[in-house]
Amino acid sequence: MAKPSSEGDSSTASRTGSRSTMRESSLKGCGFSSFTGFRAEKEDVLRLAMPLYLRLAMLDCIKKKDVDAGDQHFQTSGSEDDPCCENPVVVFINPKSGGRNGSVLQDRLQHMISQEQVFDLHNVKPDEFVRYGLGCLEKWAEKDNCAKETRKNIRVVVAGGDGTVGWVLGCLGVLHEKDQFPVPPVAIIPLGTGNDLARSFGWGGSFPFARRSAIKRALQRATNGRICHLDSWHVVVQMPGGEVVDPPHSLKTTEVCDVDQNLKIEGRVPDKVNCYEGVFYNYFSIGMDAQVAYGFHHLRNEKPYLAQGPISNKIIYSGYSCSQGWFLTPCMSDPSLRGLNNILSIHIKRKNSSKWEPIEIPRSVRAIVALNLHSYGSGRNPWGNLKPDYLKKRGFVEAHVDDGILEIFGLKQGWHASFVMVELISAKHIAQASSIRLELSGGDWRDAFLQMDGEPWKQPMSKEYSTIVEIKKVPFPSVMVNGE
Repeated sequence: MAKPSSEGDSSTASRTGSRSTMRESSLKGCGFSSFTGFRAEKEDVLRLAMPLYLRLAMLDCIKKKDVDAGDQHFQTSGSEDDPCCENPVVVFINPKSGGRNGSVLQDRLQHMISQEQVFDLHNVKPDEFVRYGLGCLEKWAEKDNCAKETRKNIRVVVAGGDGTVGWVLGCLGVLHEKDQFPVPPVAIIPLGTGNDLARSFGWGGSFPFARRSAIKRALQRATNGRICHLDSWHVVVQMPGGEVVDPPHSLKTTEVCDVDQNLKIEGRVPDKVNCYEGVFYNYFSIGMDAQVAYGFHHLRNEKPYLAQGPISNKIIYSGYSCSQGWFLTPCMSDPSLRGLNNILSIHIKRKNSSKWEPIEIPRSVRAIVALNLHSYGSGRNPWGNLKPDYLKKRGFVEAHVDDGILEIFGLKQGWHASFVMVELISAKHIAQASSIRLELSGGDWRDAFLQMDGEPWKQPMSKEYSTIVEIKKVPFPSVMVNGE
């Protein structure tokens, strides 16, 4: 294509100059004490900014939802004034995360990199970036070297909690399914409450907003950190048709219930069923812990002024858990306070085995968790660091985030869970599995509570029919950046 006209060039230069001036003055107000210091910071981060024509082309494609919408910005070759980027990054940020600091961080990142490379998740969704932004680069990769190198080297930074990270990972996973490689690796700026994904990959449990150099260091680690893999787990929920359920963001309706037909369902299945599917990266749980999380989320949505940051969230969460009966186990008149073995049966497949086998649920267990990471509940390790002799005795193997198995453990009453969470004792070890089948039958229970990666929901229970939850490993791993 022909290069833009001289009028377009001057307009671009004007926009670039004004943005540069604005960035300099804004960064001075963000803690940079001198113009010389600003220049040094700017030189360090300019290598993250893509050429202007690429940024504008991708943004037009995303906004108009059309991979052809950015064609007018491309040149036959990159100009000397607009060289290819060494370490291209895009940032997805949830400005409501991190208490009141999310929007401040967004402004600083836009000034340090470029406005077009920092996306507010309320305005630009990850799937739109994957389909149209990366699609724009792939379209022009054969004709434009900068587009080719940017698509090859681009990395994604997610500023938010575990739910936000999981959302972005799920959208990037589509590239595996379509054989569009490489899949951009994901780095994390932890802004959530638990931040267990961030902890597991060396990004820490919180972001140090008070440190002047924190943003720069995070971006350096995002571009230079080594690449590693994370197992992803596919969940299918099959329930009787007609039941009303408000599923979390991570579960979507599907027409096909992809449950293993080789394992017979113990209860009855109606002619009409509703099916949902989703992916988790950290944990799936059922029972009292999910019930507490469900109540906490509703309280936070009703009274958002109570949740101003991670510390206040944890205080409210702890208080709410005390009000839900987890610490009052003698009150057995309420069915929801009884053990899960009254409503639940579990079958598993062990690693490298195609055979389903039943697993006994201890009578005292009131919450069951299938864990993928070493970090749960804001950095705790309830599975524990087990000694080799114990692993051999139980037939377990050492746990890793990319080993293709989940650790299944149980929590009893609230006191037991409290001791587990402060790591005085380990949780009740149940099994390790490469696939899991949960079958729920109601009886006296009207509802069960489940959650995936901190997103809880209330699952209606039927007295006549079973609800099935099946978990199996996604065939391809998620690609992460290690922040250590």
